[in-house]
Amino acid sequence: MRVLITGAAGQVGSALVRSVPPGIELHALTREQLDIGDARAVHAAVAAFRPQLIINAAAYTAVDQAESELFLADAINAQGPQHLAEAAYVQDDCRLIQISTDYVFDGRGSEPYRPGDTTHPLSVYGRTKLAGEQAVLAALGRRAVVLRTAWIYAPQGRNFLLTMLRLMRTRGAVRVVADQKGSPTAATSIARALWRIAERPGVRGILHWTDGGVASWYEFACAIAEEALAAGLLSQTVQVTPISTADYPTAAQRPANSVLDTRDSVAQLGMTPEHWRHSLRATLAQLRE
Repeated sequence: MRVLITGAAGQVGSALVRSVPPGIELHALTREQLDIGDARAVHAAVAAFRPQLIINAAAYTAVDQAESELFLADAINAQGPQHLAEAAYVQDDCRLIQISTDYVFDGRGSEPYRPGDTTHPLSVYGRTKLAGEQAVLAALGRRAVVLRTAWIYAPQGRNFLLTMLRLMRTRGAVRVVADQKGSPTAATSIARALWRIAERPGVRGILHWTDGGVASWYEFACAIAEEALAAGLLSQTVQVTPISTADYPTAAQRPANSVLDTRDSVAQLGMTPEHWRHSLRATLAQLRE
C-alpha cells in the first residue's frame, strides 16, 4: 500500500514514520517539504505519488497563539485538509485519515464525548480543526476517516510532558490546573491506531482514540514528577500545586471535560487502549535512552 504522510516531523508524524508496518510504501513529507495550505503543491504531490492512503498529521497546534493567528491556523487546519481531500478525490480509491481533537467540544458535558455528539468549539484552534473535519467528510464521504484524539505528548516537540520536565528541573516546583480533565495520550498510541485503520478499508467516519483512563492536568503533572524521578530524569522530588483555570488565564478557552468515549473505536479496530500511565512510563523510558 502506498501511504502519504503529511506533517512527518511532528509528534504523530514522527511516531508514524518510526512504526511503519511491513508492506507499506511510505512517502513522508514534513511541513518544509509540503505546505498543505498550498493547494497547487498538494495536488502536485498527491498526483506524483498516487497514494492509496493519505494520513494528515500536519496541524497548527499553538492553541493560544491561534487566537491572534486566525488566518494561519485556518490555512493549515481547515484549508489544508480540504486541499488534501480534493486531491485524494481524483485518485482512484484513495482514502484520507484526518487527525482531529477534543477541542471541537466545549467540555461542558459530564460524560465522555461520543463521535456523534454535538460539537461546539470554544477557540480558534477548535473551530479550525472542526472545519477541517467537515471539509474532509464532505469531499470524500465514505473514503474519509476523522480520528479525534486528545492531550498528545511525545519525546520530542512542544507538549505538556516536556514543558513540565523543563520546569520541574529548573524551578523544583510547578502550579498546574486541576479542574480540566482528559486522557493523556502518547503519540505512539495514536500511531498504532492509525496503522490499524490503514489496514482496515471498511473503517470510515468519525472515531475517537486516546489512551485509557482519565486525569486532570494536575494529576498528569504529579505522575510525571513521580515517574520521571523513578526513571532518573529528575534528581529530586518536585512540589506540584493544584490551581484552578481562573488562576491561570490563557488567550484560548479550553474545555473542562476533554474525555473522549473510545468504545466504538475499540470495537471497530479490535484493539484496547493502554492506560495513560503505562504509556507515560514508556515515553519517559525513550527519553532516558
